[in-house]
Amino acid sequence: MNNPSSFGISDLSRRRFLRHFGLGFGSLALTDLLFRDGFTSKGQAANPLAPQVAQFAPRAKRVIFLFMQGGPSHLETFDPKPQMARYDGQLLPKTLQAYDLAQVNTADSQVMAPRFPFQKHGQSGLEISSLFPNIAKHADKLAVIRSCHHDLFIHGSALTIMNTGTRLLGHPSVGSWVTYGLGGESDRLPSYMVMTDNFIRNGAATYSAGFLPAAHQGTFISTHGVPIQNLKRPTGMGEREQRILIDKLNHWNDHHRNVRPGDSRLDARIANYELAFRMQSAAPELIDLSQETQQTRDLYGADDKSTQKFGKLCLLGRRMVERGVRFVQLVSAGWDSHSECKKEHLKQAKKTDRPIAGLLTDLAQRGLLDETLLVWAGEFGRTPIQQGNDGRDHHPYGFSIWMAGGGIRGGQVIGATDDFGFHAVEDKVHVNDLHATMLSLLGLDHEQLTYFFNGRDQRLTDVGGHNDLSGRLTI
Repeated sequence: MNNPSSFGISDLSRRRFLRHFGLGFGSLALTDLLFRDGFTSKGQAANPLAPQVAQFAPRAKRVIFLFMQGGPSHLETFDPKPQMARYDGQLLPKTLQAYDLAQVNTADSQVMAPRFPFQKHGQSGLEISSLFPNIAKHADKLAVIRSCHHDLFIHGSALTIMNTGTRLLGHPSVGSWVTYGLGGESDRLPSYMVMTDNFIRNGAATYSAGFLPAAHQGTFISTHGVPIQNLKRPTGMGEREQRILIDKLNHWNDHHRNVRPGDSRLDARIANYELAFRMQSAAPELIDLSQETQQTRDLYGADDKSTQKFGKLCLLGRRMVERGVRFVQLVSAGWDSHSECKKEHLKQAKKTDRPIAGLLTDLAQRGLLDETLLVWAGEFGRTPIQQGNDGRDHHPYGFSIWMAGGGIRGGQVIGATDDFGFHAVEDKVHVNDLHATMLSLLGLDHEQLTYFFNGRDQRLTDVGGHNDLSGRLTI
């Protein structure tokens, strides 16, 4: 029996309702969204994603995190090292063989000079590799940080620290911290959405809410098949019937809450049913790219074979922030070039250069760039020495990221690595510093944005984040 009109709504029992209709909302609506202090003064469930006032004047209102999974080489992208050319194929100079690299025997290692030329671009003369001819046109919008670092050279742990600020599993992602601090801007879409052109290493741990209320978990949008699972209304059920059923279920949950005071899970279920109901109309409209002009699709390369996947992700990312999604994470997999670094980086750059440049252009044309912070990063860089067949190993001791939009003053470089790109040596920026800067640009103090867990106030930057660059990066 699937037709709700075949029996009276008043005759429904909780068990009967869940048996016949529960699968219509699936995991999205049935997630136990645990949130702290989840009641209003009237005893009603508080909305953990309601818009919050920033702690101080923000430069940006939302974030698009462009994550190049696998670790792009800083030496092939944004950190020119022309002096390495004279040592190409030779053993490292004696003065550098003393470097302590956990995964490399530097005494037997050959220097591998950058495989792409760098040129100066824009009025600023920012040096960018020939890998990114389209992004280079936006040089005066980019602030490149060449001195990022941490000390984790395995993908899993490096991804964890880049996304959560710690090597420990079970901690909230940066996107979750942002929505915890600022809430959402839309009551029809999740505040934190995640997409990938292939796969996400570490899975949901990369965008997990950790110990924060589960309402701040990232919502994964699939680029294959059904984008959001279990959102479609059950066959034979109309909007009116569904509204009646949700109201009835909310009534049961409200009654049960009186029996179990202090259990916020029921309140969270009520809030999530309501979001799921509203998303049934908002989500299909969000992902319908047929609304975009051909000119816009061409800007992102959404119809070209080489750029199609990431182009559509970037275009969807713009549509998300345009509709009030607070934090969007776009993952490009495949940057792990242990061999044939030049060939592999060419392939990855071809997939992402035009779409990212299109995103920068489109956001600027629509007046969204000033309020949207873009962050481009991987989990680490690559070694200045050769591995296997012209490849490079993982390298977390000095690598590059860039920021744009969100009040960022472009055309500037912060920090530096040494002459061979081994270590960050000038104006060092730890991952915790990067996260502190991101929060600051959003009007959040990383030391004040805390959540009590395991006996102490936890924060994204743990006990780090001493080098907040927001004052130097902004206009």
